[in-house]
Amino acid sequence: MTAETSQTLDRGLRVLKLLADTDHGLTVTELSTKLGVNRTVVYRLLATLEQHALVRRDLGGRARVGLGVLRLGRQVHPLVREAALPALRSLAEDIGATAHLTLVDGSEALAVAVVEPTWTDYHVAYRAGFRHPLERGAAGKAILSARQSPSVDPGYTLTHGELEAGASGAAAPLVGVTGVEGSVGVVMLVDAVPERVGPRVVEAAREVAEALR
Repeated sequence: MTAETSQTLDRGLRVLKLLADTDHGLTVTELSTKLGVNRTVVYRLLATLEQHALVRRDLGGRARVGLGVLRLGRQVHPLVREAALPALRSLAEDIGATAHLTLVDGSEALAVAVVEPTWTDYHVAYRAGFRHPLERGAAGKAILSARQSPSVDPGYTLTHGELEAGASGAAAPLVGVTGVEGSVGVVMLVDAVPERVGPRVVEAAREVAEALR
C-alpha cells in the first residue's frame, strides 16, 4: 500500500477476487484468515459490498459474488471490442474473410466484435451477439485448447461445417490477458482453410491480446 491508495478499497477488491475464485463461497472466518484481518473488518467489508449487490450471503452465512457484478461486466464488452477492432479489420482485409473476436459467456462462446472484408464478392455473414457452445466451432475449441494447456502455445484450431454448412473456421486463443478468456478467428466459405490463414489468425490474436494488456 502507498499513500495514494485506499486500504479499505484494496481489501474490498481482494474480497471480490477471493469470492470469484471459489464455487462454494467463503465464510467470514475463511475470509478473515485469507485477508489477514480480524472478523469485524470482514463483516464491515461484506456489509458494504452487499449494499451494492456485489456480494450476497446464503442462509449458511457463506459469502458469494452477487448479481451486481453483472452490471459492471456488461460494460467490459464495448471496451474489449474497441481495443480489438484494428487487428480484426487488418485480419479481415488481409485474408478476405469475416473476422471475429469471441469471448466466453458461461458455457457458451459469444461473438462480441465482427468485421467483414470490404473487397470480396461474397463472405460469410456473421453478427456480433451470435452464440454457440464452446465445444463447437473453431472459436470455442480454440478457447478450450488454451484451458487444457495454459502453459503451452496453443497455436490455432481449424473446423469445417460445425456452425454453418459449407463454412470453415480458424481461430486462436487470447493468451496472457488477465480476466479475459476468448479467441480471434475468421470464418470463410471454403472446404479447406488455406495454409497461411492459421498463422495469420495467431498473429491477430497476439495483437488483440497486446491491446488488452
